[in-house]
Amino acid sequence: MNRNVVSVADVMTGSVRTIGRMDTVAQAIEAMRESGVSSLVVERRNPADEFGLITIADIAREVIARDRPAERVNVYEVMAKPVLSLPQEMQTKYAVRLLVRFGLSRALVVDVSRIPVGIVTLRDMVLHLGATAPGRGR
Repeated sequence: MNRNVVSVADVMTGSVRTIGRMDTVAQAIEAMRESGVSSLVVERRNPADEFGLITIADIAREVIARDRPAERVNVYEVMAKPVLSLPQEMQTKYAVRLLVRFGLSRALVVDVSRIPVGIVTLRDMVLHLGATAPGRGR
């Protein structure tokens, strides 16, 4: 195997913070503040459902900018669903291409059973790939 191959699992943030779809945006903000994260995975209703994602940007755009009360808006009203999910073994160079193609800044990382194992951001991948790029420093 090529030593220069970097998988999504190598650069992802491994802890996944979740929230229920019926929780309020105020609860989401508090969970983000307590965890020091800028996105939360929204739990599925059942195993056949898809995961959602709520981000700081979603809250800013849909709640704060529209002057809606965060304690009266449910997570499901502003979350993105379905969320792009990437297999943990995917090479980061392909993951970057996929996120760029869809104009996204982050994706859910899943195992072979489609269970969330982390979140990966463009920032994580670009900073890692840029530090290991061939010819760096010339």
